[in-house]
Amino acid sequence: MATTTRMFCFVLVMVLMGCCCSAKIYKVGDSKGWTAKHGTYYDWAKRKEFQVGDSLMFQYDGNVNDVTQVSSRLEYQFCNSLSPKAVYNTGHDVVTLTEPGYHFFITSNHSQCVAGQKLVVLVVHDHPIPPPPPPRKILPFGKDYKVGDSNEWRVPEESDFYSKWSEEKQFHVGDNLLFYYNDQVDDVLEINSDLEFKSCDTTSPVAVHNAGQDLVRLTKPGVRYFITSKTSHCEAGLKLRVEVRPLSKTLPKKMQLSPFDRFINWLHESFRPHPHH
Repeated sequence: MATTTRMFCFVLVMVLMGCCCSAKIYKVGDSKGWTAKHGTYYDWAKRKEFQVGDSLMFQYDGNVNDVTQVSSRLEYQFCNSLSPKAVYNTGHDVVTLTEPGYHFFITSNHSQCVAGQKLVVLVVHDHPIPPPPPPRKILPFGKDYKVGDSNEWRVPEESDFYSKWSEEKQFHVGDNLLFYYNDQVDDVLEINSDLEFKSCDTTSPVAVHNAGQDLVRLTKPGVRYFITSKTSHCEAGLKLRVEVRPLSKTLPKKMQLSPFDRFINWLHESFRPHPHH
């Protein structure tokens, strides 16, 4: 029995280690490192999905630059390093992303920052860690849909592009829409009605997103409408209608237990002592 218990504990520790080691480390700028390159870091970040627990590794010449984390998009946009959230200056800094949302990084070297040495990353959600939270109390992790896929959020070649994109998918409560676009050209406005959607009416938006990397969570069933505030772009087809379906009332039997819970049950059954006959 003691041997069985030790074996069970060993396997459990190995499983937990595997669950907690899925975070990634991203070298900012890849081979270019952390330097002044206009547009480099926007293009670098938009191709990745950052999660809580992931880390950013900044490599640079510490005699010339640093890594200054700021709190707001305004500070990021205007390269304002007067009230930093954190400052790193070793030349080889690893910054762990500890919470979801936007994280803004600039250099305190103002001319370098203006030349493009700044980074904003959107942390989408946590790495899943068992056991899962009770259902019904919070929304489950759904699917992440990158709006427009490779086309992203920009004026399409065909005016019905986003309509077709949406119709090919089934959206449910708990899913996320990820909007990627050039924030100097467009934005994302959520509006109330089909009439506003058809007429590209931007006068009474429900919400306005303008970060260039926006996460919109679908929290309830119904129809959601999104357009750009640039009327000519909206009329050319830069608008999206999404029908959100409710969650199923009952989950399939296989989904009622997490993979971790099923594995633990299997361990209990496999290592449970059986009576000798």
